[in-house]
Amino acid sequence: MASVPLLSPSTTAAASCRTSSSLTHQLLHLSSKVPFHTFPARNHRLITKLNVSSPTNKPATSTTSKKPIEEIIFFDGGAHYGDLLANLLLGFTLLWLPLTLAAVSRAFYLRYRFTNLRVTVISGLTGQDRSDFSYKVIKDVQVVPRFIGEWGDVVITLKDGTKVDLRSVPKFREIAKYCLSMAEKPVVMKEDSTGPRGF
Repeated sequence: MASVPLLSPSTTAAASCRTSSSLTHQLLHLSSKVPFHTFPARNHRLITKLNVSSPTNKPATSTTSKKPIEEIIFFDGGAHYGDLLANLLLGFTLLWLPLTLAAVSRAFYLRYRFTNLRVTVISGLTGQDRSDFSYKVIKDVQVVPRFIGEWGDVVITLKDGTKVDLRSVPKFREIAKYCLSMAEKPVVMKEDSTGPRGF
């Protein structure tokens, strides 16, 4: 049986040092022939830049936890039914016929919606004509009572001078007060007593 020669620790260290230096020499020789990008980048990390939109000293808050404001409907409906009934009764006279047709059109194709965020007027055969405006743009609100005060017209004046005329609105006084309170205007609601009263 052949005996294995024992090497001293200093001899082993020298042999491993020669092996590692020859390996390093071979790698350097290869690196001169092969392009750099083919080697795996162990120690060469790519530096990436992070764009932080919020200050780093403040804790990040998630925007998904914030709930959107819920829209609460105060009133949603069409023209008052009494307006249609009164105009149908008076429609038998030929003189009143155009007003009767306007009342029928309002009853079937006009809808008012007052929420905590906006005023919406929907009209048209399929409801395709729609106009929305916020309470912040309201400058003034006036009411004109019709019949014996059962229904009335609400005239909303916007800050740009536009007048929105809402005809035959049920609960017109409550709706006008609600519009003024949502607009945060300390203005007293004006009731036009000199204007025309009728159907």
